[in-house]
Amino acid sequence: MNIILFEDHTRSALLPFTFTRPVAAIRFGILTMGEKWEKHLGVKVSFLTQDYLSEKFPLKTASDNLLINGKVLPDKRLVDSIGKLKQGERLVNEGEVIAIRTANKELKNISSVDNIPFSNTITYKPQVIKLLHLCDIFAKNGLAIRDDFTVLTAKKKSAKISSTNHIINRKNVFAEQGVKMEACIINASEGPVYLGKNAEVMEGSIIRGPFALCHDSTVRLGTKIYGDTTIGPFSKVGGEISNSVIFGYSNKAHDGFLGNSVIGEWCNLGAGTNNSNLKNNYSNVKLWDYESEKFISTGLQFCGLMMGDHSKCSINSMFNTGTVSGINTNIFGTGFPPKFIASFSWGGAQGFSTFRIEDALEVARRVFERRKMKFSKTEENILRHVFTISTQHRAW
Repeated sequence: MNIILFEDHTRSALLPFTFTRPVAAIRFGILTMGEKWEKHLGVKVSFLTQDYLSEKFPLKTASDNLLINGKVLPDKRLVDSIGKLKQGERLVNEGEVIAIRTANKELKNISSVDNIPFSNTITYKPQVIKLLHLCDIFAKNGLAIRDDFTVLTAKKKSAKISSTNHIINRKNVFAEQGVKMEACIINASEGPVYLGKNAEVMEGSIIRGPFALCHDSTVRLGTKIYGDTTIGPFSKVGGEISNSVIFGYSNKAHDGFLGNSVIGEWCNLGAGTNNSNLKNNYSNVKLWDYESEKFISTGLQFCGLMMGDHSKCSINSMFNTGTVSGINTNIFGTGFPPKFIASFSWGGAQGFSTFRIEDALEVARRVFERRKMKFSKTEENILRHVFTISTQHRAW
């Protein structure tokens, strides 16, 4: 069968991260949601997403398509149930379509999978883990790390880990080939620690699991990392990090605290950047919601910074509890900026102006070049589109 990952109304609840990717391309645990399904199903997937994202995340159709909701975390029981679907059948959990099998090749122009004809509905009653809100990305991350660790390390042997390290519960630590780590403390008693290919953990770092360091990333000297944290590929981190997810190609390379936060790709946090993750009155944190265009309660006492792709902040930046920054923001100056920062904003607590699209694109090109990558026309078109659709939020 041809596997397609689709997205539903939840896409808007996961902005700003879904400005630049489908829901199924969000990193959650060690892998992205799409990579999880590929591992479980043993086949490549394609994406049914927004038109402006479709060139980077293309759709492939066939005479036999199995569409799966990209916000759903796979497990063996669910995968088995989806695999048993027959043509025209759909699987539903708590009123939401989880999967549907169809021979329809004309899927690109459908507004919802609810519009795909079906002959039978099967109700799936077991609990399904889903990404429903921004804070789910960090709040459920420990669970996702554990699941991915099991899948990625099955029937594999860890690379040798230097004896200069002090490791607690060694069976729960897995290093891929090329990992460099000396004179560090790793405590995997509360959850697994995964070290990706060619990753490096520098001397004096202290890490508690569950933790994932993806391939070609670096934990710098003396870093302190608490559990339920993921550092995506080609990233550098330092200072103190707790229960946070960095998607990849981003740096928090210096001292400062990052807690209960999600950072997109191509971001840079200046030295001494700190975020608050707990309000002084200990009440639940509110986050900006793009769909309702207001702050709504997360139901959580701990919630930090949500920062979209290509955003940057200067040295000693400070972010209040429950701050949402769009994509391509450039934040600097003293004091706390607002708790909602529109995409393509330039400024800080003293006020903002628009980060001109041509200037933003030039910065993106330079950042790609530093990593010996080409900033493609496809990437440019995505950012130009988001600049246009986010204009309403920039009311200076």
